[in-house]
Amino acid sequence: MTIDLIPLPQTFYEQPTLQLAESLLGCLLVKETPEGRCSGFIVETEAYMGANDRAAHSFGNRRTKRTEIMFSDAGVAYTYTMHTHVLLNVVCNKKDIPHGILIRAIEPKEGLALMEERRNGRPMREWTNGPGKLTKALGITLDDYGHHFTEPPLYITQGYKPDKIETGPRIGIQNTGEARFYPWRYWVSGNPYVSKTR
Repeated sequence: MTIDLIPLPQTFYEQPTLQLAESLLGCLLVKETPEGRCSGFIVETEAYMGANDRAAHSFGNRRTKRTEIMFSDAGVAYTYTMHTHVLLNVVCNKKDIPHGILIRAIEPKEGLALMEERRNGRPMREWTNGPGKLTKALGITLDDYGHHFTEPPLYITQGYKPDKIETGPRIGIQNTGEARFYPWRYWVSGNPYVSKTR
């Protein structure tokens, strides 16, 4: 499959949050570094709905040094660390409405040798089948915080349209009351790089 590496426009990120979480599936996530360019098709996402979502970092409109970028315009990167891993979110909705979409898994496309090196020779499926794994494989770091996805070195391009998409509860948010049951995780049905199917 030949992909034109043209970043998606700003208007793409201005979709309603849950719609964007689904629209991101099949898109190509690209990161350019001095070592080379790596990319992969997004196959799993999770939506976080801001002030009223107990699982969101911005629940209750909490503004901290870490979450401040979530209150900006749509289409920028929110990176942060969790258990020593860097995680990547796409900020969405309107300014001062702090929604975000976690990129949970990608299917590797370009830069495979570099990804393998960064993932210490693990089996290919384990390079990118989790949110902390994919950032390491692509070379995404905390320095990408606030970067806009419409321009290099970290950007998203058109990819393919998945045949079937599934939804279910988000992962790893047990202590968030009823929010842990919301079906705001989306994944490409049958894709081997999805972190968890149920």
